[in-house]
Amino acid sequence: MSNSSLFLVVLITAVVMVVAALLIAWLLSPKSSNPLKGEPYECGIPTRGSSWTQFKVGYYLYAILYLVFDVETVLLFPWASVMRQLGMQGLICIAVFFCILTFGLVYAWKKGALQWK
Repeated sequence: MSNSSLFLVVLITAVVMVVAALLIAWLLSPKSSNPLKGEPYECGIPTRGSSWTQFKVGYYLYAILYLVFDVETVLLFPWASVMRQLGMQGLICIAVFFCILTFGLVYAWKKGALQWK
């Protein structure tokens, strides 16, 4: 069996399993037509006013910064597992990667994005 046919088998199996899981969940889940089902849940307290409120932009900014450095960590693990095989070229690549992220952190720090106002 060639690599491409093995990949195709794995891909089809993954799609079939996901579709089967969603279909089983949909078939077995309880059905309710209660109008309160669409209401936002607030610990049993009846809602007052609109549930659509604006959030500070700072929340989104912190979330984006968290994602940037979370992705850094996720990309660091595969590199660390093959570090010895990559040699000097791998070390230079990860150094460039860290420099780019460090410049991003310094830029966010200088712009005041890390200060909670």
